Amino acid sequence: MDPSLLRQITDSEWRIEPHGKMRVPAVLFATAPLIAAMDAKVYEQIVNVASLPGIQRAAFAMPDAHWGYGFPIGGVAAFDPDDAGVVSAGGVGFDISCGVRLLLTGLEASALAPVRHALADALFHHVPAGVGSRGLIDLSDSQLDDMLGQGAAWALSLGYGVPADLDRTEERGVMAGARPDCVSDFARNRQRREMGTLGSGNHYLEVQRVAEIFSPSPAAAFGLRLHDAVVSIHCGSRGLGHQIGTEFLRDMVALAPSFGIDLPDRELACAPIRSPLGESYLGAMRAAINCALANRQIITHLVRRAFAEVLPHAELAVLYDVSHNTCKLEPHSVDGRPKQLFIHRKGATRAFGPGHPSLPESLRSTGQPVLIGGTMGTSSYVLAGTPDSERVSFSSSCHGAGRLMSRHQASKTWSGRQLVDQLAAHGILIRSPSTRGIAEEAPGAYKDVTAVVEAAESAGLSRRVARLEPLICIKG
Repeated sequence: MDPSLLRQITDSEWRIEPHGKMRVPAVLFATAPLIAAMDAKVYEQIVNVASLPGIQRAAFAMPDAHWGYGFPIGGVAAFDPDDAGVVSAGGVGFDISCGVRLLLTGLEASALAPVRHALADALFHHVPAGVGSRGLIDLSDSQLDDMLGQGAAWALSLGYGVPADLDRTEERGVMAGARPDCVSDFARNRQRREMGTLGSGNHYLEVQRVAEIFSPSPAAAFGLRLHDAVVSIHCGSRGLGHQIGTEFLRDMVALAPSFGIDLPDRELACAPIRSPLGESYLGAMRAAINCALANRQIITHLVRRAFAEVLPHAELAVLYDVSHNTCKLEPHSVDGRPKQLFIHRKGATRAFGPGHPSLPESLRSTGQPVLIGGTMGTSSYVLAGTPDSERVSFSSSCHGAGRLMSRHQASKTWSGRQLVDQLAAHGILIRSPSTRGIAEEAPGAYKDVTAVVEAAESAGLSRRVARLEPLICIKG
C-alpha cells in the first residue's frame, strides 16, 4: 500500500479521511513498514466498509490486515441498529468463530524432550486434521440442534471437559441468541462428522514453550511461567460456518436493492440488522459460533487424552478461549453516548480492558487475554486488553501475523517436505496429512508476527504479556 494515500497520526496509526461515499473515516493501526507491506486492496476494502449504512465512529484495520472477502481480514466495524445499521456476512467471514484456545500443562518444556516424538504422534493420532477430516462423533438431528444451541456446554454435558473450562471461554462457552432453525440442512450435514477436528488451512494444534515474559503481573494471573509448556488450539466452525457464510452472502446480494442498500462491492453484501434476513443471519452465525466453541472443547478433551498416554502428570487447564470472525452485540460509547452496537471483527480479536464485567473475576484486574497465533516456525504471543482499547478500537486487537502471499504462491515457492526437515533441524516437529498444506502455510508466507504485536501494543490495542515458541505442530 502506498503510505502517501494515508494521513499519519502517530507511529502506529494512519487515517483515511471521509471522501466519496464514506460515512466515517478509516483508521489503520500499523507501522510504516507494515503499511508498505499491505496489499493495495486493503485501502479499497476499508474505504468501502466505511461507506456502509449505520457504521459508527470509524472503520478499523488491524496491524495484520490483508485482502479478504468484502472486509479486509483484520477489519473491525461497529453498526448501530437504531441508525439503519447492517450486518454483513462478508464482515464476519466464512470461517465463523475461528479462534484460539490456550492450555496450561503445568510442566516445564524440558519434561517433554524425552517423549516429544511420542507426544507428537499421540496428538496426531487423537486429533483428526486436514481437508475433509472426520471425527468420532456422528450427530443426529437432535444432537445437532443441541450443539448449535448450547456450544461448549453441550460438549461438556457429554463428558468432554470440566466446568472450569467454561469459566475461561468467551461467553462462558455458549453464544446466546443462536437459532439452529436458521441453519440449512446442507450446512448441518456438513458438520455431522466434523466435530472434534482441526480442518485445514491455517488451523493447527501446537505445543509451545513460554520463551519470554514481558509483563510479570498479568503473566502470573494467566498462569504463564517462563520455560513452561503450553498447548494452543486454532480452529473454527469447519464446513458448517463456511456454508452459512456462502448461503447468506448469496441471499444478501440478491436482496440488497430491496433494502435500498447501494453496495460499493457485492462482496460487502449485507442486510439491515432489524430485518428478517439480518435476524436470520445473526441466528445462524451465533449457532456457528457455538459450533466452533464446542469443536474446540472436544479437541481439548482429545488433547488431554493424548497427553495422558505420554505425560499423565500434565494439567491442561484452559487459560482462555477467544474467537475471531464474529459479530457480537456489545455496549460501547460513541461521542460520549452509550450505545448497543453490533461489532464485526473479521480476523480480529476482542480485547476487553481491565475491569470489564464480562471477564472472569480472576482476570478482571489484568484485562482479557488476547491470543496471537504464529506460523509453525515462528513465535506466538499472549497479550492483554488495555484500558485504552475501548476508546481506540471498540476493544479490538489483531489476531495473527497476516498473510504476505496467497496459498497458491506459497505452494509454488516452498516444498512441504523440505519445510518439515528444516523445522525439525530447529527442534520443531511437524505432523500433517498433507505436505502441500505445509507449503501453503510456510512461515515465509506471513508477515513478521513480532512486528504486528509491537504495532498493536504501540497503538494501545493490547499489550504484550508473553512470547511462545513452537515445539510440536499438528497441521491440516
